Amino acid sequence: MTDNRGEAGDASASGKLVGASRARGRHPADWAGLTSPAAIVACGALLAAEVGDGGSVAAYSGLLRADALTVWMLLVVGTVALIACASAPAYLAGERAAGLATGPAVWRYHALVHAFLAAMCLAVVTANLGVLWVAIEATTIVTAFLVGHRRTRNSVEAAWKYVVICSAGIALAFLGTVLLYYAARQAGIAEAWALDWPTLLARADRLDPAVTRLGVTLVVLGYGAKAGLVPLHAWLPDAHSQAPAPVSALMSGVLLSVAFTAILRYRVIADAALGIDFTWALLAGIALLTLALAAALLLAQRDYKRMLAYSSMEHMSLIALAAAVGSPLALSAALLHIAGHGLAKATAFCASGQILQLRGTSKIGRVRGLLTQAPWLGALFGLAVIALLGFPPFSLFASELAIARAGFAAGTGLAWATAAALLLVLIAFAALTVRTARMLLGPGEPNRESPSALWPLALGLTACAALGIAAGPLGDLLSQAAAVLERP
Repeated sequence: MTDNRGEAGDASASGKLVGASRARGRHPADWAGLTSPAAIVACGALLAAEVGDGGSVAAYSGLLRADALTVWMLLVVGTVALIACASAPAYLAGERAAGLATGPAVWRYHALVHAFLAAMCLAVVTANLGVLWVAIEATTIVTAFLVGHRRTRNSVEAAWKYVVICSAGIALAFLGTVLLYYAARQAGIAEAWALDWPTLLARADRLDPAVTRLGVTLVVLGYGAKAGLVPLHAWLPDAHSQAPAPVSALMSGVLLSVAFTAILRYRVIADAALGIDFTWALLAGIALLTLALAAALLLAQRDYKRMLAYSSMEHMSLIALAAAVGSPLALSAALLHIAGHGLAKATAFCASGQILQLRGTSKIGRVRGLLTQAPWLGALFGLAVIALLGFPPFSLFASELAIARAGFAAGTGLAWATAAALLLVLIAFAALTVRTARMLLGPGEPNRESPSALWPLALGLTACAALGIAAGPLGDLLSQAAAVLERP
């Protein structure tokens, strides 16, 4: 887990990347890639008007259903995808200039990204837990090809590791889904509605407690693999470090959150069927174990892309802790954290791809003087890390503060868990600060920077800061989305 191989892979491939970012030719498919993110954001905005005041919209006999949580996640997915897809042209131009990508490879990349976004959107908008499983499994298949996009030995190895571990997790989630279907049928729910989320929630008190407990545990472990939670987390640093930077931005920024949204849906059913003690103990335990592991690995990390991957584990564990608390404040904070983390992490990963092309290495010890060599890129990367550290005015400051407040107000057990989490967060904070400072400071020769490669990063940070200063019209949507997940 502490292997420091970066995206550069073989030394020869690393050498080819040096200076390649100066070549900014455009492929015909590059800017067309923005259509999907724009469409997702537009659909989210239109649905927001339809689901106001806690309502919902259903289609295809209830198979697809949009509530406030759906709208919130669509907006997050679309905005993060906009940053990642807008950063892709500059990144792929560098790959082509270095001889690491051909025309067909670029077309294949864009097709897979569109399929990836479609699978995540299906996972968000479906009301059927079986279709939810299919959609999340589809993200595994599509992203496996994206992780191995560069076809180096390290990227292919990371893709196989990703497939094996996530398939094991998806298998557990499938067994959990089957058990919940069995419990629903035993409770007298019709076959056509046995995996319908609103129906299961309305009749959760009829579900067999033993079967439901086992099913929910398997689902949390299974989808937790896709969310980067222990014990099936080992794929995350390898996949994130080997995937193209915009793909890493999508995987870390929204794929983890989409998988955790599935856990949130199941958590509401479990609370209604079993009471609150079961889910808070399960989620709080997993959150603390994941956070402890992430903090320890960050201390020993020497690769900046893997450093960002372990930071994702840290933030997902904070979201899991908020879900364990389960109060309205905690749930609102969790959803705000999902949005803020997605924006900041997408910016950081896209910046890391440009750093890799500029310096030809992903090793922290070999990158010095970024603020001197590439002032704008270094500043944007540094600000993205500052956002991830939870400094104001970025939204992660508000969400982490709210998670802490909700945890300390929830009772003795969760108060101690929150205190332990804050201590581990401080360790991760120190590790990220020291390593990022080493990259940014020092002497260097100034290089020419491309505005087309920098504006998506500035957009992500601006959105993250704006969300932290004032939620504006999104405030009501955030409250309504949290209300969807409140315990019965």
